Amino acid sequence: MLTVDFSRFPLAPGDRVLDLGCGAGRHAFECYRRGARVVALDRNAEEIREVAKWFAAMKEAGEAPAGATATAMEGDALALPFPDESFDVVIISEVMEHIPDDKGVLAEMVRVLRPGGRIAVTVPRYGPEKICWALSDAYHEVEGGHIRIYKADELLGKMREAGLRPYGTHHAHGLHSPYWWLKCAFGVDNDQALPVRAYHKLLVWDIMKKPLATRLAEQALNPVIGKSFVAYATKPHAPQGALGEDGAPATGSHATTEGRA
Repeated sequence: MLTVDFSRFPLAPGDRVLDLGCGAGRHAFECYRRGARVVALDRNAEEIREVAKWFAAMKEAGEAPAGATATAMEGDALALPFPDESFDVVIISEVMEHIPDDKGVLAEMVRVLRPGGRIAVTVPRYGPEKICWALSDAYHEVEGGHIRIYKADELLGKMREAGLRPYGTHHAHGLHSPYWWLKCAFGVDNDQALPVRAYHKLLVWDIMKKPLATRLAEQALNPVIGKSFVAYATKPHAPQGALGEDGAPATGSHATTEGRA
């Protein structure tokens, strides 16, 4: 289940990609499949071991094209172990809401991103997240849990302050907000409640089968109750012609700005 929309966020074979706070590796795997040279970084050693295993399995199965590479490593988002301008692309998905020094993380991402490079940031959307917090303290008051709820303008403002040039936004996972509301209402650790189990089955069916009905439903729900807010940006001072007038990569990207969170 991808949060970043790669039709809005162009990725070319050979691009150097950092998936920062990669978690289980969903975006890193997609970038690898698209021929990128991927580094998946997370501070969770157990998850990094699993991501490394999946990278190896993908290589053995021939799921990545020739020239693509993938590395999984532990690291600190506030002290990235890379030289300046090491990457063409940085992705940070559902991570910044966990980190007290979010400005420090943005500064590190900008440091390792080359001029003209692209960055995708995703965070829980303000409205659906606010409902989760209202329904359950246990949803966010846990070690490593969510410490803030971003409004769209706040996140975009911090990205601009860090030296980035946002060029597009959208919302994702409209079908997932009701699931988390049910989880919060019945207990975040109570997966046996009938409404939670039933809705989970629906989500698994949607992810596995991608039926037209749920795809259309999510497309309609995303602008209204999409669980995630996604922002795309470039690092300025790119070579002449690398950016369009609106700051978007001059590669035919279809990035658009939808309703604010």
